[in-house]
Amino acid sequence: MSDDEIILSDLSDDELVLQMHDDLYDGLKEEIQEGVNLLIARGWTPYDTLTKALVAGMTIVGADFRDGILFVPEVLLAANAMKGGMAILKPLLIATGAPRMGKMVIGTVKGDIHDIGKNLVGMMMEGAGFEVRDLGINNSVEKYLEALEAEQPDILGMSALLTTTMPYMKVVIDTLKEKGMREDYIVLVGGAPLNEEFSKAIGADAYCRDAAVAVETAKAMVARKHNQMNA
Repeated sequence: MSDDEIILSDLSDDELVLQMHDDLYDGLKEEIQEGVNLLIARGWTPYDTLTKALVAGMTIVGADFRDGILFVPEVLLAANAMKGGMAILKPLLIATGAPRMGKMVIGTVKGDIHDIGKNLVGMMMEGAGFEVRDLGINNSVEKYLEALEAEQPDILGMSALLTTTMPYMKVVIDTLKEKGMREDYIVLVGGAPLNEEFSKAIGADAYCRDAAVAVETAKAMVARKHNQMNA
């Protein structure tokens, strides 16, 4: 053990939270799990641990990813470390009935088997405190509808990486309109060949060019939706 190695249990709460932000940034899963356990043992609520240590740390990761300082491999490592912390917090959050940001169903559309971008969005959304149900790849309208009925999410996220599969997003949105369900969900779309114009043309709520933008957009739209419901 080197002289400059940090003993997490020796740190004050404030120092520990800042160290956890650094450890998340560096993708150190075991250290994040140790930090979460320490905060809980010190009497922190699961919700405060999630928001102040993990979500705040992932916000830094998201901003640097958006600004081109971090790249996909580093973000995946950070998200994996976050998952380690979430595994400890999830049952505690459920038990305490902690408030959550919202819920998202996400999947790549029919005919498309690309999932790195989608996985990244799912991880970053979990990192922001959303509950995420990932449907995987190659999803038909029926699969999306089943998941929406079962999960009752705030958000439907669809991803496509091929120009040939992009139009299927419109099929899903049109079906939601036909069934009178379109207004029930915030529909976010993403993928390399998409753009703002396409998203407007098919009737989506927003186009998200990367995972960091998806999180920012989702937070703003869910907050607006909740405000309207409570108005």
